[in-house]
Amino acid sequence: MSQTVIEAIDAANAADPNRVKHAGQALAKESLYSMRMTDMLNRFNPQADELMHIAARGQHIERWRSPRSNFPVGKQGYYQWRTALYDFHAERVTALMKTAGYSTGECERVYAAVAKKNIKRNPDSQLIEDIASLVFIEHYMLDFATSKPDYDEQKWLGIIRKTWQKMSNEAHEFVLAGNISLPEPLKPIITKALS
Repeated sequence: MSQTVIEAIDAANAADPNRVKHAGQALAKESLYSMRMTDMLNRFNPQADELMHIAARGQHIERWRSPRSNFPVGKQGYYQWRTALYDFHAERVTALMKTAGYSTGECERVYAAVAKKNIKRNPDSQLIEDIASLVFIEHYMLDFATSKPDYDEQKWLGIIRKTWQKMSNEAHEFVLAGNISLPEPLKPIITKALS
């Protein structure tokens, strides 16, 4: 059943109109993101069960359908958007799970993880947060930094520390043990933020 859901998530994400270059080809942005989530889950927690594989793969399902521009500008609008996204992604993934025959309990478990319910208290939610944070650091932090040339060092120290605080001790150890590739230009500020 899990392969059916993974394939349905992949088909949905393949419709992303936003394309990115990767390994010499243009891929749907969310397809690449979901593959990176699966890769990181396999590296960080190879024993993760099939439900967490579904949750990781679907964490950004059809993200382009709920653009940031649909919400008010400013910090409050940003948080409204993020909260709405969590529920949107969780609903889309669990709808595919129900179609594939998963039980209500299994769907509820994945919903909570994708919607980031009770991070720090729900191990599934924490796992998906860890994976998302590790993927951000390894693959997206440098592009994000490049897109924000007006951010000063203090702003960056704050962003890195907030990301770090969301992660579990196991994820911290994973990073500190050199299990992810830190973006070379940001290594000095990452080191400073974590010291």
